[in-house]
This record gives sequence, structure tokens and C-alpha cells, in this order.
Amino acid sequence: MIDVLVWGLVGLLACIAAWRFYRAPAVYIRRFVFAFIHVLYRLRFQGRRFVPPRGPALVVCNHVSFMDALVMGGGSPRPLRFLMDRPIYESKRLNWLFRMVGAIPVESDRRDPGNVRRALEEVSRALRNGDVVMLFPEGRLTSDGDVKTFRRGLDLILSRDPVPVIPVALSGLWGSWTSNCHGKALAHFPRRCRARVALYFDEPVPPGQATRQSLEARVRELKAEADRWVETGKP
Repeated sequence: MIDVLVWGLVGLLACIAAWRFYRAPAVYIRRFVFAFIHVLYRLRFQGRRFVPPRGPALVVCNHVSFMDALVMGGGSPRPLRFLMDRPIYESKRLNWLFRMVGAIPVESDRRDPGNVRRALEEVSRALRNGDVVMLFPEGRLTSDGDVKTFRRGLDLILSRDPVPVIPVALSGLWGSWTSNCHGKALAHFPRRCRARVALYFDEPVPPGQATRQSLEARVRELKAEADRWVETGKP
């Protein structure tokens, strides 16, 4: 009789957990990712308080490796809607996850005419719904570890939806097997373990005041600060 009660309680708790996950999957996925990246890296987060507790915002960050989205998603105090390459979004193994967390796929108009317009419309809907949207304005992984020029697509988003913009810099993942440091990313075995990784958030730029050039300059400054901690272990 006791065994029946115990297993019944276990089953009930499992059903409650499954229901809560079903109702808010992004929250639980983010918690899992937060724990996972702490196992992989020695992390330093700075300025997470700058992500507003509610309301729409745009987060822009430099793009170093294929782990960037995980670190960003785990480090943000709020769930993020990611703008990501459509071929990765449509991965057979991971598409279910990207759909669950509300990722927004984007493809070049050369390959899919009208796709950029549809992606921008989805970004607008997300922002008007009060979500936080995150994108890598460089558009691709860095080839040398430095921040590259932010693309004009950021200007289109800023002109359509004047919301607070949060500059973010990521440091420490250049040199990992998920970066292009030693050739094509993911084409070789990992060479490092528990590397220092820093994610620095800056104060939001008020709606209508952000420009592509000013955001790029601020991300570069933040990255220099983050690089110092990665290299020395000191702020």
C-alpha cells in the first residue's frame, strides 16, 4: 500500500512538472541552460540588471561562436527571442527546441525573396508583445575574434520599432572549437576546458536614440572590458 502511495505521488509530481513545462517551456529551458553553461565555463556576468524586468527591448551582441546563443540565453534574466539563420533553425534535430523558445528564422532575400521582410514583421510582433529580442548584428561568426561591422538590418529594426536597446559584449569563446579560431567551427575536437567566459550588459539606450554605429562602438568598448577579465581574472 505504501509503495502504491509513493509511486502515485511520484507520478503526480511528474505530471505537475510536465504541465508546468508545457505552459512555460522557455523558462525551464533557460534554467537548464543556465546550469549547463556553468558546468562548461567559468562565467562572469556583469550588468544583468540592465535588462528591464518587463516590456520590450532589443539586445545586440558580438558573435564569436556557436555557443553564443546558449550563453546569452542562460545569462539573461529574461527569456530572449533569438533572430537566427534559417538553415540552423530548420535543423532536423533542433528545430523543435528553436520553435519552443520562439526563435525567429531569417534568410537572405537572394535565397528566399521576402524572407527578411517576414522576419522583420515577426520581430515587430515580438517587440509589440513586450518580448526581449536578441540579435547578432554582425550577421555571422567573427573570423578573427574582433567585432565586425554591424549590418544595415539593425537600422531597419530600429526605424520600425523604437524600443530600448541593450548593448552586450561576449568574451572568452574565441579559441573554442565552436568558433572559427582554428579553422571552420565544429570541425575539430575541443582543446579547452572550463575557459573563462564573460558576458557584459550595458545600460539601455533610450528608444529612438540608438544608431547602428553607436551600438557597434559601445559593444567594442564592452568587449575590451570583458577581455581584460578573461585574460587576467581581474575586473
